[in-house]
Amino acid sequence: MYDFLVIGGGIVGLSSAMALGQRFPDARIAVLEKEAQWAHHQTGNNSGVIHSGIYYKPGSLKAKLCQTGCDSIIKFCQIHEIPYDVCGKVIVATEPSELGRLDALYQRGLENGVKVVRLTSQQVREIEPHVNCLAGIRVFSTGIVDYKQVCQKYAELIKRQGGQLYLNTKVEKITVLSNSQILETNNGTFETKFLINCAGLHSDRVAKLDAIDPQAKIVPFRGEYYELKPEKRYLVKHLIYPVPNPNFPFLGVHFTRMIDGSIHAGPNAVLSFKREGYHKTDFDLRDFADVLTYPAFWKLAIKHADEGMREMIRSFFKTAFVHSLQRLIPEVQAEDVIPAHAGVRAQALMNDGKLVDDFLIVKGGRSVHVCNAPSPAATSSLEIGKAIANQIPDFSCLKTVVNTEKTR
Repeated sequence: MYDFLVIGGGIVGLSSAMALGQRFPDARIAVLEKEAQWAHHQTGNNSGVIHSGIYYKPGSLKAKLCQTGCDSIIKFCQIHEIPYDVCGKVIVATEPSELGRLDALYQRGLENGVKVVRLTSQQVREIEPHVNCLAGIRVFSTGIVDYKQVCQKYAELIKRQGGQLYLNTKVEKITVLSNSQILETNNGTFETKFLINCAGLHSDRVAKLDAIDPQAKIVPFRGEYYELKPEKRYLVKHLIYPVPNPNFPFLGVHFTRMIDGSIHAGPNAVLSFKREGYHKTDFDLRDFADVLTYPAFWKLAIKHADEGMREMIRSFFKTAFVHSLQRLIPEVQAEDVIPAHAGVRAQALMNDGKLVDDFLIVKGGRSVHVCNAPSPAATSSLEIGKAIANQIPDFSCLKTVVNTEKTR
């Protein structure tokens, strides 16, 4: 019997377990992860950016938790000697039609308390000499880190707190009792008084196992990257982003300097035919059918048909991908980039066809389900963990529970 069981060993699951251990030091806590290592999916395949919070709607969970999360993740790295770099980034407008959106983004940054300055094209080139633009914004607090390394430290701290960590443990069934849940896995049976679902790409399915309907379904989008050859890394000094499309919650193809010094370019955003499909040929019939039989997906697809087609073209034709990069840095040529890893974004889509733009945390009777936590969840992970721990009822109430229904 555990007081708290966390499903999912990505950065949100581990941060939640760590926060629970800090708030309830006497609690019995465990994390169940179906893979053989921590941070295997979204966390381990992202761009490693510490986001500033400039993009998010003022007052939203993303805006609140990202701003504080940016500070807390940097302090965490300092305390635990994890390499990071607050290198900053520039967001640039390359066409006259983008200048109004750039101004709006600048104002949003100010509203969210982000340190930003407006730049002329010449001022941008003083920071990033190879960028072509009409104007830009400099964001000072953006940084880079290896989130896999952060997760390893989270796991280490959970163990120090007395928590139990289970890899290779996939939850297959949840039986809801009046005072607890029974979790049947490929690695035995677990019982818990309170459940925290941080299953990422499978969070909606786990919620339904717990008899919770999040009113949304996970639609997987694969983000594909290229990498600049080492001899071309001089083209990028920091991070370079385009002005995002306000109607599409993806940030567009951009350049990111990684903590190891490499430069990644991307990602695009195409529908994945498998929730864990990191290659174009990956396919899972259940995952594919889940999307195609979901009426909300077709509402989304029709609404964003033009943008979706452009993303698919970039996916299948390197020249089209490179053309997107040349909008930012004209010097980049096809021979300068090589394929890099891909990631899959677990994007929640509501039943009305609207993409969930904020973090989605659904409360059950004896459970909390994180059903939408894409970027900037890694940046915000410590704050998301605290927010989840703060939603838990007083631990003394859980301690007095006696399960009268258990028969096994």
